[in-house]
Amino acid sequence: MNNVIICFLIALLGWVSGMILNYLADVLPLRRRLALPFCRRCQSDLPALRYFLLPGNCPSCGYRYGVRAWFVSVVLIVGFVSIWLNEPARLGTLGGWFWLAYFLLVIVIDVEHHLILHPISAIGAGIAILTGSWMHGLKMTLAGGAVGFLIMFLFYLLGIGYARWSARRHGMPVAEGEALGFGDVNLSGVIGLLLGWPGIIAGLMAAILLAGAVGLLALGIALLRRRYTPNLALPYGPFLAAAAILLLFFR
Repeated sequence: MNNVIICFLIALLGWVSGMILNYLADVLPLRRRLALPFCRRCQSDLPALRYFLLPGNCPSCGYRYGVRAWFVSVVLIVGFVSIWLNEPARLGTLGGWFWLAYFLLVIVIDVEHHLILHPISAIGAGIAILTGSWMHGLKMTLAGGAVGFLIMFLFYLLGIGYARWSARRHGMPVAEGEALGFGDVNLSGVIGLLLGWPGIIAGLMAAILLAGAVGLLALGIALLRRRYTPNLALPYGPFLAAAAILLLFFR
């Protein structure tokens, strides 16, 4: 009976964490500060009680803001209970809860806005130094962060070079978002701090493999639907975050 009560309380914690995460994902990318809940489409204010407790449709424009909200809450409820039942060996229960919520926030914002906010990366870096030092020691933690940042920074520069070369070749301006974003560079540094050295190498390789698999799947679907678009850009942050989750929780 005690375990059932504890599971219920942890599930409740996951639900509350999901409400907070959804709020941050809705507000921060557009307002860059904490604000009252509002509709992402029409920008009208949303009733706070209904927004948090029963997310659904915007009363002004009918936008279905609740689909993602329920999905995030379910993921965190299941994730929090699973982490409590199967505690990550070195990360611990509290660390597992935090980093699952953190990377889910990164994924949601990047998928919806193609954006990784610098303040979120800064907070992640600070906590990753503490977490990484606990797991690997300070030296390996800082080495992993430096390697992760520098490798992704190189890809960032290569992406800018390719975008400019492609634009000159076709006589077009560089389309925003064609090159790798600097938010991905910062996120790679955070993951490097968390995974340490040489764990960051496995993290980057896993991210590349995940991105390649999803990219091929998206290309195949586009070809079947006859909607192929050259230089199709996918947000890279979700693949970095997913790779970190796989290595932290399933290695």
